Amino acid sequence: MEECAYIGLGTNLGDRELQLLQAVAELGTLKETRVTALSPFYETEPVGGVPQGNFYNAAACLVTLLPPLELLAQLKRIETEVFGRTPSGHWGPRSMDLDILLYGDLVLAAEQLTIPHPHLAERRFALQPLADIAPTRVHPALGKTIAELLASLATTETVVRI
Repeated sequence: MEECAYIGLGTNLGDRELQLLQAVAELGTLKETRVTALSPFYETEPVGGVPQGNFYNAAACLVTLLPPLELLAQLKRIETEVFGRTPSGHWGPRSMDLDILLYGDLVLAAEQLTIPHPHLAERRFALQPLADIAPTRVHPALGKTIAELLASLATTETVVRI
């Protein structure tokens, strides 16, 4: 059965806008998957305290037949094979970061994957683009819409639409 998987995209290395556009194109090539929505791009401050440049972030909706773990494997393949991502430490700079934020109404806690993304409700850089394409989508673990989560967010990180 097809599911809508919401993917968070982020980069702070190289030509950030081009990297996001290329990532969306790569998502569009995944088997049994199509991109049905894309948020505007945002320039965002890094979180986590690691000194680094600002990120560009976006969110996309993928309608897919891929099960969550297979989708995750494909996202990791794109990060490494297309963008040459190498481990940069926790919250470090990255050429491309592709995260499954939501996958239908699934709540999953597996060793290699947690859905919804465990930090989604705390991160303006993820919630703002997601709210642009899915404001009424309900976070399946918290029971609040994405717009409600964004409105109640207490963080002060800067997120500016490009």
